[in-house]
Order: sequence, then structure tokens, then C-alpha cells
Amino acid sequence: MMKKKKVQWFWTWVVGSIIFRLILIYFPKNLNLSSRPEVATPLTSIRRLAEGYWLKQSSMSPYAGSMYHGSPLLLTLLGPLTVTRIEGQPDHFLCSLVFVIADVVTAILIRAAGKNLQVAYSSSLQFLDLHQLSENSEVLPSGDFAALVYLWNPFTIVACVGLSTSAIENLMVVLSLYGACTRLAPVAAFGWVMATHLSLYPAILIIPVILLFGYGPDAPPRKLFWLRKNHKVDNSTSSNRSCLEEVNNEPREPYLFSWRPVVHFLLWTLLWSSYVLVLCGIYVQHHGGLQEMLKRTYGFILTIQDLSPNIGVLWYFFAEVFDFFRDFFLIVFHGNILLMIVPLALRLNHRPCFLAFVYVVISSMLKSYPSVGDSALYLGLLGLFAYELKDMQFSFFLFSGYIGVSLLSPVMHNLWIWRGTGNANFYFATAIGYACLQIILVVESVSSMLNHDRMLTKLSTAKLQNAKS
Repeated sequence: MMKKKKVQWFWTWVVGSIIFRLILIYFPKNLNLSSRPEVATPLTSIRRLAEGYWLKQSSMSPYAGSMYHGSPLLLTLLGPLTVTRIEGQPDHFLCSLVFVIADVVTAILIRAAGKNLQVAYSSSLQFLDLHQLSENSEVLPSGDFAALVYLWNPFTIVACVGLSTSAIENLMVVLSLYGACTRLAPVAAFGWVMATHLSLYPAILIIPVILLFGYGPDAPPRKLFWLRKNHKVDNSTSSNRSCLEEVNNEPREPYLFSWRPVVHFLLWTLLWSSYVLVLCGIYVQHHGGLQEMLKRTYGFILTIQDLSPNIGVLWYFFAEVFDFFRDFFLIVFHGNILLMIVPLALRLNHRPCFLAFVYVVISSMLKSYPSVGDSALYLGLLGLFAYELKDMQFSFFLFSGYIGVSLLSPVMHNLWIWRGTGNANFYFATAIGYACLQIILVVESVSSMLNHDRMLTKLSTAKLQNAKS
């Protein structure tokens, strides 16, 4: 009975989020979110996409000029919805409806992935004879909580109403993680290929996806499973063979890496990548081909050609740096992301979903053209680990900081651009504050997760010592 009430409660909030979005859609002129630099970037702006589609319809290259730098597949999907009506205004309702559906599907996938994580984690704790912790963790339905955090996050709502294509990118990222959690190689490969194709930065998520296929969902440190199994084997050899047979018949433990699903995923990745490249090649075959597309999309992202203000820190830095040092600092900033991949993967390889969350936060902080849609994604994924991170410090400070930055950013932009009483430093100060909050979030979340693992290690070791004595 309680379970049915929880399900009804969850779907009530989902429907409420849909209605709230549809209400805000009727006020596009008053809100004017599609022109906000926090929402629309050169890669996620619906206006730039409409320009690219108009160029394509005029038998010109969609990358002519300097407006559109997104995927040609997005032009096929969303381009027809940007065609102006008789009144001369684009059909915002149909565009927004697509993004509303994308948000809801993303939340449902987050919820499904959260349930899978919770079941796998509970079974791991039972294997370690820590079932009392799994019973306590059921009080917090992490999947439902994370899905509602994503749906009702102001960043998600603003990105949806502002017609930012980041909603589609978030859907592909979550689809990849969901497919990896459920061992659906075609789904995970499709999500990863499309997310990488749309934004490039999700390419680093291939590491946690491979770990998910190889090891399975998040689990306690693997040395605990080795100790527990060795303890059972010792007891079985000292008593009788029945216990040994019971140990041998147990399902595969999380510390055993399986290559077969990984190879399956890589084959599907190769297949989907080839398919996407063929479709893009057909779409732009008369306008420079794939080489021109890669230059205008990935090349545009890596070289940071557009220095229009956004909530990141790179636009201001490269506007001030000398051209002689530009290439050097491009390598430094992009290499900074790559330098963090291996150490984090080595330390958090037993928690691939949490590793994916950390990667998303780091890429959102250091990417060329960030938006609030990126924050919406990692804050939603953060809810999946509500139980493990319940003792995280500075949570109130982070919550207040995000609210403060969200309010100050449009004010500082208005003072600089429209009123002329400020300058770029006003707006850049909020971007620095936003980056600092993300750094604190990464450091504190990783620290809390490691502390949680240490707590599990102490409890499991204490039980083993008591059993031996």
C-alpha cells in the first residue's frame, strides 16, 4: 500500500512539472530566455539552429557564416519546428513540447537507473553481511529523488523554456548511463555516440560506461569482497564441502571484470558511429562534406572561436590573452580535463556511475560553451547518491551559492550590456563564483563518497574479526 502511494506521489509531481513547463511556454516574450547567455550558447541556441536550417533550405551550407555550429542531425529533427508561421514568429510551442518530452524521458531514465543502482548496491551489502545498511538506504528512494530533482530543478526548467538543445544532449548522456546500468549494449552505445556527436565532451564518459559493463553498477570497494570470499572459503575448508559448493554457486561478484559485454558495447559503438557519420555525410555532401562539418563543430569547440559571454570562464580569459599564447592555453585548458580522467578512474573504478557524475561536473566546468543545462544534468545525477553523500559538508553553502549565482548573473549582465553602469568584470565575477561552486561540489562529493567507503570497510572488517574470534 505504501509502495502504491509512493508511485502515485511520484507521478503526481511529474505531471505537475509538465503542466508548469507548459504554462511558462505561453510567456516567451516576457521571459525571453532563449536569448540569455546562461541558457543559449553558440552550440545550444535555437535561434542559431533556425539560422542553420534556413541556410540549408536556401541550398546553402548550414555552416555558412558564423551562426550554426551544431549537428546536422539536429537540423533534421528540430529544423522544421523553427519555420516561421504567418505571423512571422517561430512555432515555439512545438519546439518546447519536444524539449518537455526530452526532460520527462530523461527523468524516467534517471529513475530507472537509480532503481537498478539501489538493487545492485543492496545485494552487495547483503553479500558483505551489511544488510542493515541496505534496509536504511531504502528509506531514501534515490531514483525517484534524482528524477524529481532533475524535473523541478530551475536550471532544467529554464533550459526547457529557453529552447536550449542541451535537453537533447542530457537525454543522450542519461540514455548511455541507463543502457550501461542495465547491460543493454545497443542502447548505451547509441546514447554515448549521439552525446559525443552533439557535444564532444561526453566522449570521456566511455570510461565509466566500460566499467559499468565490465564490473556492473556501483558497489563497495572490491577488496571487501575478496576478504569476505576468502573468509568463506577458509571456513568451508575447515568445516565441510557443502559451504564450498555454496560459495562456488554464488553469482558473479563485482570484483570480477567481464570482457564480453565490453566488447559487445564497443562493436555497437563502432556500428552507431559509422551510421551517424554516413547520415551526416549525406546531409552535407554538397557543402564541404564531413571535413567541413568536423571543422565547424568539433573544431569550433576546441578552438573557442566565439568569445561571446557565457557562464564559463574561458571566454573572458581568451578575450584577454595574447594571440601568441592562445594555442598554448588551448592545450592547457583542454588537457586539464584529460589529466583528471585517469586518476579519478583508478580511485573510483568500483563506482562507475558516480565516476560518470564527476566527469560530467568537470566537463561542465571546463567546457568551451557551458550553460545551465549542464548543471541541470549533474545536479540530477547527484540525487542518485543521496544516501552515500548524506554527510557531505558545505551542502547548505553550495545550495545558497547556486541560488546567489543564479540571481546575480542576469543582474550583472544587465548592468554591463543594457544599463552601461558596469563592465565585463561584473559578469565575469559571477562566472568565477559559479566555477568555484563546481570545484567545491566535486571535492566534497568525492571526499564524502570515499569516507562512506571507509565506513563500509571498517564495518566489514569488524564483522570479519568478530567472526574469526
